Amino acid sequence: MNIKVVGKDLEVTDAIRDYAEKKMEKLTKYFEDFDGTVTIKVEGNEQIAETRVTCQGATYKAVTAHKDLYASIDKNIDILEGQIRKTKTKREKLTKEATIRVGQEENPSEPEDEIIKELYYEIKPMTPEDAKLKLQEKKGNTFLPFVNLEDGKVNVIYKLKDGKNYGLVQPE
Repeated sequence: MNIKVVGKDLEVTDAIRDYAEKKMEKLTKYFEDFDGTVTIKVEGNEQIAETRVTCQGATYKAVTAHKDLYASIDKNIDILEGQIRKTKTKREKLTKEATIRVGQEENPSEPEDEIIKELYYEIKPMTPEDAKLKLQEKKGNTFLPFVNLEDGKVNVIYKLKDGKNYGLVQPE
């Protein structure tokens, strides 16, 4: 824990320094090691305390003005504690969600190697040419089952990957 107390246009007394350091020690319950700076100044009849804490790549800042400098420092510590708790809660929530996602990937909720979706088609008797024309009409479909008028068996016509040609599946 590295804490600096700086005064702008104001002399920092030992009492103010000790008080600021004592209050900053409250933040050790969130971080083992951090850098802190307390800057105090006077504007008009208000005493302003600006407190910055840097730890683990994150910077937290609070600025308050009050007639009493000690009250300003107290308020800053409360604000910083709120910011730190909020950030830590977000991080914990993100890591918890990440571990849940990893757990779901390891244990998928959907069964594997099973039929999980069914499609129903009305199979009408038609010639393969009629089936091709019908498949061309339905832009989103890639295949169409039908009863072949020529042999009375179920056939499937499908679009090939080239997008121009068609394939026909016939039973033996």
